[in-house]
Amino acid sequence: MNESQTILIVEDSDDDFFATMRAFKKSNLANPVQRCTNGDQALDYVFQRGEFAAPGKAPRPSIILLDLNLPGTDGREVLQAIKAAPELQKIPVVVLTTSNAEHDIELCFSIGANSYVQKPVDFVEFIRATARLSDYWLNISILPKNLN
Repeated sequence: MNESQTILIVEDSDDDFFATMRAFKKSNLANPVQRCTNGDQALDYVFQRGEFAAPGKAPRPSIILLDLNLPGTDGREVLQAIKAAPELQKIPVVVLTTSNAEHDIELCFSIGANSYVQKPVDFVEFIRATARLSDYWLNISILPKNLN
């Protein structure tokens, strides 16, 4: 992955966000990371509106890590809005959540999730899982250059 490509993390938990950042650092990931802490803010970011309307304020992400259980608009609705928008639908969305409910998994894939990962409860395992996830999506997988 080009180190100038932005990663958007939609995560309300500070602990999970900082653990993800720690895993990225251990993986020597140098990409810029943007964070949204709720679904409404994430939608404003990806659609470049509201606080993100100014040019350059919200670079188009090359991948989105999305928690499902968010305050306000939840992750399921965010995923649906992203995958319904022609200008956003090519952006890979990886659901990274505590839920292992079959209905969540089925729903997320039916509306376009590219991957679904349950967050390990153990901190060390969470770091390992995030590192493997970032290695696959950001080093092994080839993403389209033009995600618009």
